[in-house]
Amino acid sequence: MKPIFVAIDTPDLARAKELAEAVRDEAGGVKLGLEFFSANGPEGIRQIAALGLPIFLDLKLHDIPNTVAQACAAATRLGVWMLNVHAAGGSAMLTAARDAVVKAAAADGSARPLLVAVTLLTSLDAGDLSDLGIQRSPAEQVAHLAWVARDSGVDGIVCSGAEVAEARKAWPDGFFVVPGIRPAGADVTDQKRVVTPSSALRDGASILVIGRPITGASDPRQAIMDIAIGLDRTPAELRI
Repeated sequence: MKPIFVAIDTPDLARAKELAEAVRDEAGGVKLGLEFFSANGPEGIRQIAALGLPIFLDLKLHDIPNTVAQACAAATRLGVWMLNVHAAGGSAMLTAARDAVVKAAAADGSARPLLVAVTLLTSLDAGDLSDLGIQRSPAEQVAHLAWVARDSGVDGIVCSGAEVAEARKAWPDGFFVVPGIRPAGADVTDQKRVVTPSSALRDGASILVIGRPITGASDPRQAIMDIAIGLDRTPAELRI
């Protein structure tokens, strides 16, 4: 599988389809998040899935275990390739989510989606952690939540490329989804802990989630091709 998943963060279904069509031959898949899902719901997911690209459903679920489990079961029935929950929801929530995904897929006779746990949003830094009463550094917090996720039986984590090397030490055979990717010289916008695509792969990323540098380009297909040219794809492909 190609390592780049394109983040299509728009409520406009027609625009989302246009972007998915533009990158379908170069991307490993697409990420659809809260903006898209809030506007288009399950039917929007089905319409993008009909284009033939694997879908990472990025809703970052975080609630009591039963609620998250039911939501994960519903997402599994949509046929998505991967979905995520917040690691900070705790072991009971993560375990319930994992069990719900396995049970829902078995009931449908389908392949279950990967379940990954979000560690620390790329918009947060050490100062934000301090404001929240967390005295660990971002790398320490990510490593700690990687242990929680690993021991809860989920498939991997979502973390910044700045911490993926440390997270891999905590989980050597883990699966690492890395957002907050920006090509050298690109505008970081609202992200605080960003890395380049090559750096993230070198440090252990399994999948790179890249949005605005591709979707905001005048030619999204050319933009993803330009990014992919500079990648050594072998490390990522071996981990998928």
